[in-house]
Amino acid sequence: MCRMKIWVDADACPRVIKEILFRAAERAKVRVTLVANQSVTVPRSPFIQSVQVASGFDVADNHIVQQAQKGDLVVTADIPLASEAIDKGCLALNPRGDLYTEENIRQRLNMRDFMDTLRGSGIDTGGPAAFSQADRMAFANQLDRLLAQQAGKNVSS
Repeated sequence: MCRMKIWVDADACPRVIKEILFRAAERAKVRVTLVANQSVTVPRSPFIQSVQVASGFDVADNHIVQQAQKGDLVVTADIPLASEAIDKGCLALNPRGDLYTEENIRQRLNMRDFMDTLRGSGIDTGGPAAFSQADRMAFANQLDRLLAQQAGKNVSS
């Protein structure tokens, strides 16, 4: 069984990404926990669970940060949550397959804040591109790499 746990910021996570995570949980025997402030249906599995937290700003994010341990993986598009996860020694992966790292998270936070400032001053910055097949594949490939690395660590320890 994989020691790493996967924590999913499930409120905004695309359904197709959740399905990839469900298959990975069974294949790699890794615990996947979806955290949301609404009920999330998950398949019956000893490796998959959902946690419903109270409604409110950042309640799900705070739960993930409190529960995640060093070496766990946090799946989120929320850059501040990814930053907190990295600060705890976790890995952080965007549903589009981008791995947040200590090297790139500050730049992403700065860009996020800049875009918020533009929107706050009335400038239409548009939104993210539609979720694509390439995004789904990038996520699945990055997840497979991370799980393979974890499996290698478990064999050598």
